[in-house]
Amino acid sequence: MVEEQDITVAILKRLKTSPHGLTITDISKKLKKDRNYISKYLDILRAEGKVETKKIGSARVYWLSQRIPLSAFLCFTKNMIIILDENLNVVQVNEQYIRYSNTSKDDIIGRHISEDSLPIISSPDTIKIIESTKNEQIISDVCYHKGIFQHFFKMEVIPTLFEEGMKGLTVVLEDISEKTKYVRDMELLTKTAMELVELAPNADIFQYIADTISSLLPSTPRCWVLSYDEKNNGLFMKIIEDKNFRENTKELNNGEELFGLQIPIKEYFSKSPFNWSLGSLKPMTELHFKPFFSEESIPFYDLCGGLFPREVCKQFIENNNIGKIWVAGLVWQNNLHGIVGICLRPDEELENHKIIESFLRQASIAISRRITEERMKMSDIRFQEAIRFCDLPVLVTNNQGCVTMINPKFSDLFGYCQKDIQTWKEFLGKIICKGSENPEWKDDDSDNFEVNEDYYSPVISIQCKNNAKKNVILKSVPISDGGKILFCLHNFNSTY
Repeated sequence: MVEEQDITVAILKRLKTSPHGLTITDISKKLKKDRNYISKYLDILRAEGKVETKKIGSARVYWLSQRIPLSAFLCFTKNMIIILDENLNVVQVNEQYIRYSNTSKDDIIGRHISEDSLPIISSPDTIKIIESTKNEQIISDVCYHKGIFQHFFKMEVIPTLFEEGMKGLTVVLEDISEKTKYVRDMELLTKTAMELVELAPNADIFQYIADTISSLLPSTPRCWVLSYDEKNNGLFMKIIEDKNFRENTKELNNGEELFGLQIPIKEYFSKSPFNWSLGSLKPMTELHFKPFFSEESIPFYDLCGGLFPREVCKQFIENNNIGKIWVAGLVWQNNLHGIVGICLRPDEELENHKIIESFLRQASIAISRRITEERMKMSDIRFQEAIRFCDLPVLVTNNQGCVTMINPKFSDLFGYCQKDIQTWKEFLGKIICKGSENPEWKDDDSDNFEVNEDYYSPVISIQCKNNAKKNVILKSVPISDGGKILFCLHNFNSTY
């Protein structure tokens, strides 16, 4: 045995110093051993994959193998590897695949890939890819459902030639689930961000939220959305998904719909056992319920705001197999716009709750923006109403000097409507006589005429549309957009 070890080491040493290779005769001369003796050990080293050989002319040349031994390849890669023979039967697998399969190596070796119990490679789509592999390597992405979860792999199918000359395939599976899900999540958030911006003002944003969440749930969606009414300081049921679940929720309310019921948030959720604040409502929180779990986060009765009898609440979650509910607030800055809830079976997992949480932040911003726009619109309406019904003649300009509004009193007094005076400069052209009490008022340059924002003007004359002249005092008030409001005090009887 010692001699065998010594001779193989000696052969490998000689080959290492001869990168172009040596013949059997060369090695036997260097080691001073019989040619047949050297040939025997070269065959052993070749079988072990330690040397390679090629016939050049009438001689056979040997050199050190550059190949990684299959055993090392299987052990030291993080990917899953399955070796198939030409009939697509499994001849070898590595530990990574065995662990993923949750079975033993003996249960896998020798089985054909068409058997349904082999994870990933037994799926119909994967089999088609493997069967289509001829002489060229194929790389493809595959999706595999393991329980309720989706797993994604980059699969390489490599034509393989075994030592005995038999052909087969090596299947390498790289888990790209995290990368794929991250890309999908970013694509989803990009899509929802654009859709929320482009959502029509009359579109139901709460329905959009429910529809998007439903598309991200692992099974039949069972979710609800409460909207917050700032005026009444309460939460109201807005959306219940899906149709069957909505029908089932009537069990809680004596067969009636839940819409319209109010939960007083400050009087209830701000106290024990919740102690919820705007900050604690931002992240998604998982709640467990009895009898499915020994420990209960918050009783379902309390989650319903005590609106329904305790026994009815208990029966409802048992009848509908609700073991968990994920809740999160539609919160942006210091404002609450609603609460979202997702109901799950005891064995279900909300694997993508982080992406749902990110989407809810987007939706909260969109709701806040919509509320701000509505308030600004209402403020603008009130502003216009105030100007329209003002008892004084009023002219309004923007920061470009364009007239944006003339109220009816102005038209009644001077005869002009907005189409007659479209700019501040045109209005100045109607001032034909200025008082001399204030040196800032110049008679010879109406273009430079300015109404002082701190003081009333002296009495001036304005030429009306019918060429009459009326004496007024002007008062200019600046507004936030850079424009101004001009009030005309016309309590002077002199008209000529």
